Amino acid sequence: MLATSSAARSLRVVPSAPKRIVAIGDSVIYGYGDPEGGGWVERLRRYWMQPGTPDHALYNLGVRGDSVGKVLERLDHEFRTRGELRNRLPEVLILSVGINDSARVGKPEGRHYTDFETFQHQMATLLEEARDLCPVFFVGMTPVLAEAMPFAEVLYYSQADQFRYKEATKQLCAQVNVPYLDIFDLWLNRGEIWWRSRLSEDGLHPNVQGYRSLFEEVTRWPAWRDHID
Repeated sequence: MLATSSAARSLRVVPSAPKRIVAIGDSVIYGYGDPEGGGWVERLRRYWMQPGTPDHALYNLGVRGDSVGKVLERLDHEFRTRGELRNRLPEVLILSVGINDSARVGKPEGRHYTDFETFQHQMATLLEEARDLCPVFFVGMTPVLAEAMPFAEVLYYSQADQFRYKEATKQLCAQVNVPYLDIFDLWLNRGEIWWRSRLSEDGLHPNVQGYRSLFEEVTRWPAWRDHID
């Protein structure tokens, strides 16, 4: 059974009207690396299935390895097929993507998986299209452990590249009034021992403890609580 944090328990105070929520993005939405709880999205879905909580329906549309371009390609169709009753569309959209775009291919100084200018254009388009669908919340990327690279023998991730791509995402979110949860800065500010203990051996994905922390970060996020509670 999943442990219920104090942050999660506080969500039960005033159950809100049920919402249909879509979470779309990469492997951190998918929950890769968490054999216990299935990731932070799955933990949240299971929490809302408990008695006394809002009857929100949460759909996990995470795909391992997805880039911003890939999410953009599937956003509209996948969103519109989660309407449930009487063609009702979801009321909330969670985005979390971008870390794979920042990776370098073949060597630490190689080309980016998605070059920076293309990334900025695709992210701006993704945010605009998402906002046309419903209220949007963006959960930022977790930091990587560069010394564990390469991932899959070909991809090199670094915190320097992550920072550049996440800052661009954060600024674009601010321009269109999309709340952005800066997980990268939150984790690094807690110290090296803290964030290292929350990464899997691959240096890229959170582990069980990391996904617990992500769940707690999201459920404590004021922008999220104000909208969902």
